[in-house]
Amino acid sequence: MYRVLWVTLFILSVSNAGTIRIAVAANVSYAITPLIEAFNIVHPKTKVEVILGSSGKLTAQITHGAPYDLLLSANMKYPEALYAGKQAISKPVIYAQGALALFSRKKRDYCAEIFVLKDTDIRKIAIANPKTAPYGEAAKEALINAKLYEMLKPKFVYGESISQTVSYAKAATDIGIIAKSSLFSPQMQHYKEAIHWAEVDETLYTPIDQGMVILHRAKENVEVRAFYDFMLGARAKEILKTFGYKTR
Repeated sequence: MYRVLWVTLFILSVSNAGTIRIAVAANVSYAITPLIEAFNIVHPKTKVEVILGSSGKLTAQITHGAPYDLLLSANMKYPEALYAGKQAISKPVIYAQGALALFSRKKRDYCAEIFVLKDTDIRKIAIANPKTAPYGEAAKEALINAKLYEMLKPKFVYGESISQTVSYAKAATDIGIIAKSSLFSPQMQHYKEAIHWAEVDETLYTPIDQGMVILHRAKENVEVRAFYDFMLGARAKEILKTFGYKTR
């Protein structure tokens, strides 16, 4: 079941501060707080309200009139669709490139890379829903290219977002295909050793270019534009790199 997670960062002792509302792909959930904190150093009067979810679900909400100002998607497809539908005023731009990782709460030998999924002790595999989550779409593509998809399909446990997929991998399944960025969260630090995870071969899937657009409601909003510009700047790129993303 999909749930919208609301995260509001308040700046204390600020009156008449503007508020911007940004829809954020679940894989960015761990990076978004330090990003906003860095933004507020230079824009202390702007309050940022964050709505987390899968990119597909967030896009559906936007098309049905959800009052969001900016979308940080996990792919380019959804921002491009919003721009084509005249619901975004800026052309989609890439703010980060993500990667897939295999993750298991148990110690595991990853010498076989993605083919470790064939191990007989693996009965359940967490994967994000390919219909709504770009990381699920990328995972499906990687499995198809590795000729594993049909064989492993009966073992899949689908998360509606990459955050839910991580939760399943930590508690309900034997292994999961998650966003590499998830491993850089405080909650996952004790799993950072290589015995718990390995990157998925990037040649198996299309690069996960993550796109951003300003939405129509924010057409005249200078604070939204300031956050947009910040996300393309050097400081934001530094922060994103610490969470395992590539930037340009």
